[in-house]
Amino acid sequence: MIRTIIMLSFWAITTPLCALIFFPWTLITGDVRPLYRVGIWIARTGVRLAGIRVQMVGLEQLDPARTYVFMSNHASNIDPPLLIPRISGRTSVMVKQELFKIPILGKAMRMGSLVPVDRGNRDAGIAAVRAAAEVMQQGIHMTIFVEGHRSYDGKLLPFKKGPFYLAEECKAPVVPVTISGTHSVMPKGRFAMRSGVVTIIVHQAIEPGDFGTRDELMEKVRATIESGLPEEYRS
Repeated sequence: MIRTIIMLSFWAITTPLCALIFFPWTLITGDVRPLYRVGIWIARTGVRLAGIRVQMVGLEQLDPARTYVFMSNHASNIDPPLLIPRISGRTSVMVKQELFKIPILGKAMRMGSLVPVDRGNRDAGIAAVRAAAEVMQQGIHMTIFVEGHRSYDGKLLPFKKGPFYLAEECKAPVVPVTISGTHSVMPKGRFAMRSGVVTIIVHQAIEPGDFGTRDELMEKVRATIESGLPEEYRS
């Protein structure tokens, strides 16, 4: 419990202070990069204060000059602040539409080109895919937790189809990512957090020419992500 309070307190204090400095700068200059970098620093430092250590595997194999769609599993609220700061270059994510209504946070997400999505509205989902494609055309990666929801038991849930429509639309390489350990550190339904080691495996990119059909791509991504999970979390 104490670790969680320390992390959340750090975020609660530093986020508005940094916003006072970097929001005006971004509005005046139109340059969102300093705001993005300080946001990444806040996320990464908060996780360190919580006693979570990260082992990265495979990130070095990616070409820094290319734009990717990262597709990851999702077992914990701590997954985004663990994964996103470790992706080279800027990345956007699809976020629940409700979060954009939160003062400061919502404004920061809009400045950072994050994409709102209404999970219960099919037409809104299509619009989100199109918005994400426009973001990627700016050279910004897209990071998506393809299950759409957190898993209760650490095993993969059924995948959402939207991310695969996006990959098809953009013809961008898809990078499967396996996050292992967050189910133990902070499982769904528990507020308290344990210290521990989390492993993030960045698998080999799947090139646009290898996609085949959308369903084949989905099965390939699922099998790849699952291959990085401990045996007890595989189907």
